[in-house]
Order: sequence, then structure tokens, then C-alpha cells
Amino acid sequence: MKKIILLVATIATIGTSYAQFTDYNDLGILFSRDQRTGTARFNAMAGAFGALGSDISSTDINPAGAAVARNSKVAVTFEGTSTDFDLNYYGNSNNIKDERINLSQAGAIFVFDGSNNSNWNRFAITFNYKVKADFDNFYSGAGNSGLTFYDNNFNVTEQPNNTFYTPFEQEFTKETSGISSVFNMGISAVHDNKLFIGASLKFHSLEYRERALTIEDNDELNGSPILFDEINERFVDGTGFSFNLGFIYKINKYIRVGASYESPTWYREVLEENLNDFAVFDTTDSAAPSLLFEERITQGPFSLRFRTPSKLTASGALVFGKQGLISLDYTYRDFSNFRYNDGDPLLQDANQFFSRDFRATHAFNLGGEWRFDRVSLRGGYFYEQNPNLREGGNTNEDNYRGFTAGLGYNFGNTQIGLSYLRSLNDEFYSLYNIGDININNTTSRIAASITFSL
Repeated sequence: MKKIILLVATIATIGTSYAQFTDYNDLGILFSRDQRTGTARFNAMAGAFGALGSDISSTDINPAGAAVARNSKVAVTFEGTSTDFDLNYYGNSNNIKDERINLSQAGAIFVFDGSNNSNWNRFAITFNYKVKADFDNFYSGAGNSGLTFYDNNFNVTEQPNNTFYTPFEQEFTKETSGISSVFNMGISAVHDNKLFIGASLKFHSLEYRERALTIEDNDELNGSPILFDEINERFVDGTGFSFNLGFIYKINKYIRVGASYESPTWYREVLEENLNDFAVFDTTDSAAPSLLFEERITQGPFSLRFRTPSKLTASGALVFGKQGLISLDYTYRDFSNFRYNDGDPLLQDANQFFSRDFRATHAFNLGGEWRFDRVSLRGGYFYEQNPNLREGGNTNEDNYRGFTAGLGYNFGNTQIGLSYLRSLNDEFYSLYNIGDININNTTSRIAASITFSL
């Protein structure tokens, strides 16, 4: 009897140990995310700074923007995030709220004047740290899909039969944590006070933790209840590298245009480790379930190398002197170009899915600012497509969209700013069927910045 239970549990563990994990396609999208966080001014204008520059965070989009600044400056930003998760699973709903605070940005621009007899007016060097993506997330749900992961039925006799367990209920919980951050070092210059050019090197850091719990309460046809409990944990740490090139051109005193290219991010030093805990309980006595089998499997650490897609941004801005401005950024990324650089069949399958089921995306960021003496009022709107056509389909319900608002006050050599962002999107995850977990996310972010002119 024990040998039979051991056999079926081992088979079940091998067959489903990755079923509750984020698959490698969704993991690739997650590690490619850039939430366009920055200073409060940057956030309040929805990150539409590709043709504006001057703000420290603008250099993350277009490195030419540093030379727009006429004075050196240092900025620090703290951000608080609150997310409401409304989850639906086969007609059952659940609401969970998650909150956190972190240091989202810290950086500096150092400006140097050019020589008097040169058409190169200024040079600038930039250093900036920012959080690209915050992976802190939690959701849970329960329901009945009518399907089972563990569908082999073994009686208390010595011989197995082929009838299936009837699912009573399925429960799942998923918790993720960690951040994706980048440190940016750039240089830029302005020629004849019209053409701004720049380049930067970006050093990326990745830290990701995932814990997924799945419980399946099943019954066989002759009435022998059994419960399967599986916990999967994943740990990913790594570093990557990319570069960024860009320009801004002042057509006249009102109109500016810009463009930038960010290379793929090459992650070469990434380690992944997976843990699996699997247990089987006889629940004939529901008040005192008896443990039939328990096993713990560790895999790794092993190397995981991959390349995220490059990014092209085109920008335009209208500047009304010192009164205000309007700015627009358009960004193009082709997620079918994401690649894992490994011969593992699982990763090669993920590459094929990227080529077949993921699309090029278009993103728009619109921002504006109007000044009243020392006070600035800001606002913006953003829209970004989800590249995944497999989960959620081409419905555009899972696209990322929202609005921003904020204000700033200029004390002279010190500026403070506050921003508010509200975003909406639907996320689809697969457990028993493709996209059978639907989560409606509503996220609010409040950021506070202080900038010192040097």
C-alpha cells in the first residue's frame, strides 16, 4: 500500500511541480517590465519626458535630456503603493489589498559649461538609481474547475484502477516579492543650444521570490476523499546590462522633438532555485486528516540567461516659455523577440511561444504642466498594450492604462513635488485552463520628491 501511494505521489509531483509556477513566458514579461517610475514631477506627467529633458528621471528614457539642465541637481524620491486585487475564479470572487513603501529613485545631474569659443555649450554627466518594477504581490482564491491535476485513482487495495477523482474544491495562493532596479550612468552635450545628444550605460539588478500553494480536495467514485497539498517556491537573483542612445532637437522656441533607442537587456548572471513540497492526506476523518505521503524536492541553483526586447521611443513637446508645456511619448517594443539563451527544452518551448503568441506593443504617455509663479500643476495619461495574446486574448482588457496628477513648489534652490498615479488593468493566469484566473488590478501610487540645485 505504501509503495503504491509513494508511486502515485511521486508521479504527481513530477507531473505538476511547475503547474502553479509563473511560467517562463510570463516570467520573461515580468522581468521586462518598466513602470516608468521617477521623480514626482516625472510621475505626475506620466513619464512623458522624451523631448523635454532636464528632470533627472528623464535621462532613463532619453539620455540627451541631461544637457537640457542648466544647473547641477540632486533628487530623491519615496513612493507608496496600494493595490486592490479583485480575483474571479469560476464564479467565485475575492478581494485583497496590498500596500508598501520604498525608495523609488535617487540620482544627480552634474552640468559643465563648454568653452567660450566652442559651439558645444554644455556637457552633463548623470547618475541615477530607480526601481523599474516592484514584484510585491499577493492573491488567493478558491473554487472548482471540474478538473484535477492528480487524476490517478488508487484504492486501498493493492492494485490501482483508472477511475478519476471527483474534485470537491481547489484553493490556491500566490505571493511574490522583490524588485527589478537599474543604475544609469550617462553623458550628454548640447550643440548650438539646439541639438542635444546623449548616451548611457545601464546596470540592471533582479531579485524575485515566488511562493505558490495549491490544495486539491478530491474524491474517487466509490467515496474515498483525499487531499493534495503542493507548495512551490522559486528564487531568482541576477544582473544585466543595456545601453541607451538619444537626441533632442529644438525646432524653435516652442517645439521640441526627440528620439531614443534602448538596447535589449542582456541578463548573463542569473541564478534560479526551485523548491517543491508535496503532501497527500486521507480526509475520510475530516477533523483529523492522516498524512499518507510527504516529499520535498530542491532543484538548482542553475544558470538562467535571457535577453529582453529593445525599446524605441519617439517624442514631441510644446513649450510655452516659463508658463507651461505639453509632452507626448510613443514607445514601441516587440516582445516576440524575447529570448532565453539556453538549450533546455522547457526554455526553447518558451521561446517558441514568444515568437507565436506574443506581439509588438505600443505605448503612449501624455503629460502637461502649468506654472503659477512658484507653484506648478501637473497631469498626464498613459496607455500600454499587454504583449500576451495567449492569456486574455486580443481583448485589450489586460492593457495597462491610467492617469496621473501632481503639484510642485519651487523655493529657489530647492524644489519639492508630490504625484498621484492611478492605473487599471486585468491580469490572466492559468491554473487548470488557460486564463482561468482573472484579476482586476487597481493601483494607486503616491510619490514625494525633493530636488536640490547645486
